Amino acid sequence: MKKSAIALIVGSLFLAAGAAQAKEGGDQSAPGAENWMAGALPPAGFYFKNYLGHYGGKLQDGKGNDAKLGPNQVGARADVTFDVLRFIYVTNIKILGGDYAVQAFVPVVNQSLSFAGNRGSKFGIGDMFFTPVAIGWHHSPELHTIAALDVFLPTGEYDKNDPARSLGSNYVAYEAVYAVTWLPKGNWEVTGKFMYNMKQKNGDTKYQSGDEFHMDYLVGKKYGDWGFGLAGYYLKQLDSDKQNGVVVPAVQGLRSAGNKGQVFAIGPSVKYSTKTGTTFMAQWQREMAVENRFQGDKLWFNVVMPL
Repeated sequence: MKKSAIALIVGSLFLAAGAAQAKEGGDQSAPGAENWMAGALPPAGFYFKNYLGHYGGKLQDGKGNDAKLGPNQVGARADVTFDVLRFIYVTNIKILGGDYAVQAFVPVVNQSLSFAGNRGSKFGIGDMFFTPVAIGWHHSPELHTIAALDVFLPTGEYDKNDPARSLGSNYVAYEAVYAVTWLPKGNWEVTGKFMYNMKQKNGDTKYQSGDEFHMDYLVGKKYGDWGFGLAGYYLKQLDSDKQNGVVVPAVQGLRSAGNKGQVFAIGPSVKYSTKTGTTFMAQWQREMAVENRFQGDKLWFNVVMPL
C-alpha cells in the first residue's frame, strides 16, 4: 500500500492530544479531557489549566479487530505524549443571565506511529483551538451548566503523504458544547459534557470526516479536599466519511464502509484541591467497544489554577 493511501486511511494523528482515529483528522478535542466540575464556570478572573498525558493503542477495523495494513498485513500502533495549555478568562459580562467567558488551547505533541512496516515520529504544536463564546449559569448551589462553541484551526504541521509527520488536520472544525454539573447531597458530583463536532473538508485530499457526537462523564464523591470517582468518555460518529463527495468504501480487515468510528472508555479519577484554589486531577481511561479507531489506554494529569 502506497504511503499516500496509508495517509488517507490513518489520517493526521493526535490533534489537541486526542487518540488517533482510523480516518483523516483524528480527534481534535481530546475525549476524556474534562471531568470534575466541567459544567461549572469559576468566578470572574483569569485561570490556567494544563493537561499532561500519554496515550498508546492499536488500530481497530470496522469489526473491532486489530487492523491489517499493507501487503504483509501488519498492524498499526500509535503512542503519544501530550501537553495542552488552556487559558480561560471569565468576564463580568452577563449574557442571557449567564456569565460570559472565552478561552484558548495550545497543544504540544510528541507522537510515534508504526504502520505497515513503517515507523515515524514527530514533535511540535498541534491544531490550536479557541472558544469565542461560553456562557455559564449557576441555577442553584447544586446545579450548574455551560453552553459554548469551540473553533479548531489547522495550525499543526501537515503532510498528506506521511501521517507520521502530521500534527495537524489541515481543515477547520466547529464543536457545539453543553456541560452540566450536578452536586447532590452527600458531597456527590455527577458531571457530563456533551459535544457535537462538525469537520470541514480537507482541501488537499478532498476528504471529509463525518460529524461526531461525544461526551465526557464523571461520577464521584468528595472527602474534604479529596475526590474519588469513575470518569471516561463515549464517542459515536453519526455521518459517513466522504472523499470527493462519495462515501469511502469498506476495506477488508481495515475499515467498514463510511469509516464510522466509535469508542467507550472508563477508569478511576482522583482530585485534590489546595487552600489556594489550585486543583490537581489524575485519571486512567481504558477504551473498549472500538470500531474504526485506535484502541488503548489514556493517562491524564491535570492542573487548574487561578492567575
